[in-house]
Amino acid sequence: MAINNTHLGGRIELLEPSAMDESQRRLYNPILRDAVPWAQSSGFVAALPDGKVIGPFNLALQSPEIGAAFANLQSTEESSSTLTARMRQLVILTVGSIWQCDYERYAHGAVARKVGLPQQVIDVVANGMDPQGLSEQELLACRLTAEICVHHKVPQDLFERAQAALGDRGIVDLLFLAGCYVTVCSLLNTFEVPVPTSGPGN
Repeated sequence: MAINNTHLGGRIELLEPSAMDESQRRLYNPILRDAVPWAQSSGFVAALPDGKVIGPFNLALQSPEIGAAFANLQSTEESSSTLTARMRQLVILTVGSIWQCDYERYAHGAVARKVGLPQQVIDVVANGMDPQGLSEQELLACRLTAEICVHHKVPQDLFERAQAALGDRGIVDLLFLAGCYVTVCSLLNTFEVPVPTSGPGN
């Protein structure tokens, strides 16, 4: 299906692969090799047929050295986290809901479906509400994420419940993950990056 690529960069243009400098190319190549196929297999659009990348990937290329370091942090977080795949996506969608970040909710709604979360749960979490049918750990992950992102503090009773359910390591892993996606959402919202109007996930 054709993708409407008008203004998919938001407030900036999508970077032409032929115009990239050496440092941008060093980041672009692994995005094209790893991130774009992952997005396709998850059910959302991260690149156009002409090779331009969209979403946070185009923004990372504007500062390729930091973008590459950030991508490495995200990869390490994913491979080393004690959180389940479902919990990770619930945390990400909770951050996306707080930031009202359309592209993030679009992309990770697709990833959440792939890891087995029902669409009804995805819709409720992405709109900032507590869903039915989650485990206690999953619900606490959503609530802890929302509390720290909205109020910037965690009440003692919620902390103790999260500590019992997730452990200290789990809380730290959750906060690293949430912090990554606060950064991603701030980039996407600042540059007003839109959701593709056609293609996978639409």
